[in-house]
Amino acid sequence: MYAICILVGIFVALWLTGRRWKARGGEPDIVESIAFWAIPFGIVGGRLYHVISTPGPYFGEGGHPWNAFKIWEGGLGIWGAVALGAVGAWIGARRAGVSFTAFADAVAPGILLAQAIGRLGNYFNQELFGGPTDLPWGLQIDEAFRPVGYEAFATFHPTFLYEMLWNLAGVGVILWADRRFKLWGGRVFWLYVAVYTSGRLWIETVRIDTAVHILGLRVNVWVAALVLAMSIVMFLVMGARQRRLAEVPAWSTLAASPLRSGDRADSASSAPEDGGDDADPGAGTLEGESDVVGNPDDAPSAQ
Repeated sequence: MYAICILVGIFVALWLTGRRWKARGGEPDIVESIAFWAIPFGIVGGRLYHVISTPGPYFGEGGHPWNAFKIWEGGLGIWGAVALGAVGAWIGARRAGVSFTAFADAVAPGILLAQAIGRLGNYFNQELFGGPTDLPWGLQIDEAFRPVGYEAFATFHPTFLYEMLWNLAGVGVILWADRRFKLWGGRVFWLYVAVYTSGRLWIETVRIDTAVHILGLRVNVWVAALVLAMSIVMFLVMGARQRRLAEVPAWSTLAASPLRSGDRADSASSAPEDGGDDADPGAGTLEGESDVVGNPDDAPSAQ
């Protein structure tokens, strides 16, 4: 069921991203082309992060290294999934000749929605729950799945449910903010990062599953705090840069595919020799895109 939840989340994310990409003036089939690269990269990245940050079940005492390949049993770290998935998306966007940051803005709420759906898999696997509780919504955990030291407790905080609800609310906030303020140039993506990490920060403190600790705190608490701070800075800095632009691109043209160099050469060769009014050397590009929105020929670190 965990794998099914992940697959459903991916399909729903693709559906939402396709609608948002089209609303921004993009070609719908571009989404599938980029997803072809982003999804495998994301799955590998998510699994790598999980195994590295929680090595005990695989390389610790009584661990089984081959279990690291059993993704269907659970264990995908969102940090690694987004980081390596972004590399795959950048490759896909570059090959498709579209703006990477425009795609990042289009896919952001879809990622959070996929995360919410994927959390249902934790329920079926009886994993990633919190400490003991007698609250009405406490989750009944079979004794075989209770951590060492908690065998005497029957009900636990359903932290995966908390995260699922937080993510669903976050999707609503992102879609509202995007529609209300016409965000662009990567700001939707960084808003997504801020919304998710602000929730993950407190939810992580409730969880009791095995994790590496640094200075008494779970490693994911530190990661969430650092990424949250970075996302807020990026969101504000990008906003300040965009406000200095003399002209803001139309929201419905953000995903329009810029002409590739070869296409421009063909257009130039077919244009009137006297460079008359029919020639348009800037066709297919947005003013200021190379500075803020992102050019597909730029390196990933520039996005």
